Amino acid sequence: MDLSLQKRLAAEILGVGESRIWINPEEAERVSEAITREDIRKLIKEGVIRVKPEHSNSRGRWRKLHEQKKKGRRRGPGSRKGKATARLDKKEAWMNRVRAQRKLLKTLRDKGVISRRDYRRLYRLVKGGVFKSVAQLRAYIKEHILQR
Repeated sequence: MDLSLQKRLAAEILGVGESRIWINPEEAERVSEAITREDIRKLIKEGVIRVKPEHSNSRGRWRKLHEQKKKGRRRGPGSRKGKATARLDKKEAWMNRVRAQRKLLKTLRDKGVISRRDYRRLYRLVKGGVFKSVAQLRAYIKEHILQR
């Protein structure tokens, strides 16, 4: 028997989609006889017609992927979308670089490898963006300051 009318009416009364309407299969004969909204309301009250619970997206697949990404998998060039600057902001990259270089300068100054005067000069060079990495700064120090 076709219960599409009853399903539609129940969905309108309950304010949900037709796919969320559950009709007790044992009472299908009774439901097919109900043709008015009042009849449907009575069946809803009796529990013959009910609303199925809402389903949300499963997070199981996401969790599995997330665990993999935490380990460093699936992050290669083929998986990347967007520019490098979208993944790591230009300013943040700059801050990380400069902070690392300044940290190196401080440790060298405190150990006495470079003088306070050299430290100041190198500090300004770092601020000016002369060195693109800590390794380049080390090479510069080795080349220029240790020649004196």
